[in-house]
Amino acid sequence: MIMLFWLLVGLLGGTAHFVLLRWNTRLYLDGSSIVLAVGVQALRLAAMALLLAFAAWHGAWPLLIAALGVVLARLLTVRVMTVAP
Repeated sequence: MIMLFWLLVGLLGGTAHFVLLRWNTRLYLDGSSIVLAVGVQALRLAAMALLLAFAAWHGAWPLLIAALGVVLARLLTVRVMTVAP
């Protein structure tokens, strides 16, 4: 049951990370606000580092399961957000 919790934590954190990555990329490409783009990037990376550090603090298995959730979130997010030609 606890491993399901860590998988969900990884999925939610990973989904937020990759959705913000897409927004962050658009901010860089638009060139309108470099300060906002750098701020979003710093926040996104810090949040992911804190999430994985928190999981690691609970042990190796929670870290591995949370990381698996992040990888699965990447697969799902890329599949859902892909623009069809």
